[in-house]
Amino acid sequence: MVIVDQPADRTLVLTRLFNAPREAVFTAWTEPERAARWWGPTGFVTQSCQLDLRVGGAWRVQMRSRGGTLYTKRGVYREIVPPEWLVFTYAWEDGRGAPGHETLVTIHLERDGDGTRLTLHQAVFETTAERDSHRDGWSGCFARFADYLAIT
Repeated sequence: MVIVDQPADRTLVLTRLFNAPREAVFTAWTEPERAARWWGPTGFVTQSCQLDLRVGGAWRVQMRSRGGTLYTKRGVYREIVPPEWLVFTYAWEDGRGAPGHETLVTIHLERDGDGTRLTLHQAVFETTAERDSHRDGWSGCFARFADYLAIT
């Protein structure tokens, strides 16, 4: 896994400790029926979750906000090393199905006692406002993820 130098102001790095084994965390990221239960900001509901877990395989998630707006994000898997990391592209779709600006996401999973330390790296954003928006979204997503792991 190589992360190239990127502008710090348009790069997002989040780290969180989850109370679950690394294998369980990896599985929750890679099985569509599991990912659909937690992936998305607080208050969003996943409408569909398609994950073709192989290098070159596509993923696509549709979520609905509390206000009823449908959002679609998608990408392609670049690296998959169970249960250590995932690398995939990430882009929002517009209303016509065309992708917007693409970033690269790396999810790194490390054992930490009985839990798992997850580090998310996402870059390069077009603006710091986009980076901050994703920070808020992923933070809500991680809260939902922790809740999901607690009941599984």
